Amino acid sequence: MSCVAGRILGAGKRLFYASSLSKHTLPDLPYDFNALEPVISSEIMQLHHQKHHNTYVTNLNMLEEKIYDATAKKDISQLVALQPAFKFNAGGHLNHSILWQVMGKDEGEPSKELISAINRDFGSMAKMQDKLSAATIGVQGSGWGWLGICPENKKLAIRTLSNQDPLEATTGLVPLFGIDVWEHAYYLQYKNVRPDYVKAVWKVANWKEISKRFSNV
Repeated sequence: MSCVAGRILGAGKRLFYASSLSKHTLPDLPYDFNALEPVISSEIMQLHHQKHHNTYVTNLNMLEEKIYDATAKKDISQLVALQPAFKFNAGGHLNHSILWQVMGKDEGEPSKELISAINRDFGSMAKMQDKLSAATIGVQGSGWGWLGICPENKKLAIRTLSNQDPLEATTGLVPLFGIDVWEHAYYLQYKNVRPDYVKAVWKVANWKEISKRFSNV
């Protein structure tokens, strides 16, 4: 089975049949709201975390209750109708839970193993950053740019996804580092100049966490 097919099958089952008895909660930030300044302002971080991410969590819990009820009633039509909203809010929760962890201030350098893999698959760290930045800037509308790894062949890859589509469930790649290009992630500070925001984000990449995620695959 391919990297994509195998990972999507497992992740999709885990997502859609999540139990309504276990409520999702908004994870705490691993740093203060102002910790990423001047790259990302305290105001943006507070709104992004407490308003936007919290909304995904609230909606996800509500949708899981509806899914639980529809499953009990064997209401297949309702289950199908709930899938788009479930994917959107579950993806929003997953994506942001990763985002807070892979950003940080003065969080070390990439591990030797990660650098070796980046050099192998992209030529250099600079080339990888340029490729991911360009792809992310080019996302039409709202979405994400990701550096991920295929668990089957251990190759790194760059992907962009629309809206809140989660990387692993959509492509089979395990996310290592993500760049959120929904306007709420940067507009208050960078206005409509998305390239400046994407370029600056690399200054707050938490390489310690990114390297840990790489080594755990």
